[in-house]
Amino acid sequence: MSIRVGVGSPAGIPGSDPELVLDWARRADATPCSSLGVIDRLAYGSHDPFAVLAAAAAVTGRIRLATCILIAPLRDPRLLARQAATVDALSGGRLTLGVAVGARADDYHAAGLDPRGRGRRLSEQLRPCLARRRRLAGLVGGQSGAALARMARYGDGYVHGGGPPRAFAGAAERARAAWADAGRPGTPRLWGMAYFAFGDAAEAGRDYVRDYYAFTGAFAERIAEGVLTHARAVTELVRGYEDAGCDELLLFPAVARPDQLDRLADALC
Repeated sequence: MSIRVGVGSPAGIPGSDPELVLDWARRADATPCSSLGVIDRLAYGSHDPFAVLAAAAAVTGRIRLATCILIAPLRDPRLLARQAATVDALSGGRLTLGVAVGARADDYHAAGLDPRGRGRRLSEQLRPCLARRRRLAGLVGGQSGAALARMARYGDGYVHGGGPPRAFAGAAERARAAWADAGRPGTPRLWGMAYFAFGDAAEAGRDYVRDYYAFTGAFAERIAEGVLTHARAVTELVRGYEDAGCDELLLFPAVARPDQLDRLADALC
């Protein structure tokens, strides 16, 4: 299988036990998973992504550490660059930094910022890095034409926000087109994501996804229906994403329980 499969940290789930977060990172390092991903929210009960990855760096030695995604416009660009460089150094160069503007206005309001113009602010954050010939962002997310153009100019790849393989395939095609339009050689790295909640945790996992995506209205139910609940569903999704050209697929837990990582590892074997 040419696609790499990573696992998300439970740190994004409200109420997740810090001991579980650290143990999950430690145990993920011993699984077939290629990366450990974190999400970023401010107006939600999740742990800080850079703090989680710094802690993970101390208890892991192989697995890559990834932000998928970091809401970069919430942060001062110099502080963001320093935090990312610190995590990268602590992990021995294992950080993949994925950034985007974020889909929710409440995160900006919690930071005392106006969500309007957030795309422009992200471009302003990334532009100095391009001028210095080093790219702060490994991955850039977003669905709009402006977001894809930003990815092609400032990033090394694209991270998609989730959905069935056909949705990823369409976004990947647009990402490759933006890359070519920007005159970049080769092709962008392409990452995707999905959620899992196995066994008796399935409905609790769907409830978490419904809550997390409640801002989308009725569409949140469709997202909840896509939660992977058994090993065969994982196998089929991985195969579908591989056929669609995905380089790395991050599977995020929808329930903060240690058995969920064990069952994912079994599904990937």
